[in-house]
Amino acid sequence: MATPQQEPTWQPISMLAMLTDHVQEGVAMAREQLATLEKGRSKPYVLDDATVARVKQVFTQTAEDNELFAEQGRRWAAMDLSAEQRRDVERYAALVEQMQTETTAILSLTDELAKQTIETVLAKSDLELGIEALLRDGRL
Repeated sequence: MATPQQEPTWQPISMLAMLTDHVQEGVAMAREQLATLEKGRSKPYVLDDATVARVKQVFTQTAEDNELFAEQGRRWAAMDLSAEQRRDVERYAALVEQMQTETTAILSLTDELAKQTIETVLAKSDLELGIEALLRDGRL
């Protein structure tokens, strides 16, 4: 029997700077991951099924976490804040939105790359691979 999910521990506004730093680091890491995965788009033999599955698993969890970060921002935004705190919360919310965008892009790309793993390529005939290469290079 599955256990019910525990209610998140919502953070006080005093944690805003720490969570902003955390999300900002997450955005940078996600952008690096996306750039790395983009290289696999033109090389359909580079990644294996396990790697693509692991990236998808990690960023599916990240997408769930992003929802919690967004809710935390909405909770802070609903508070009576100083002008500086409101600007900081807006910056935090913008970073969370960037993280959500990067995460969505990564998940979309992993779906594409899952069709081009080394295992998928090895399962194809030489004829299929040749035709795909010619189509990719625009020769057909």
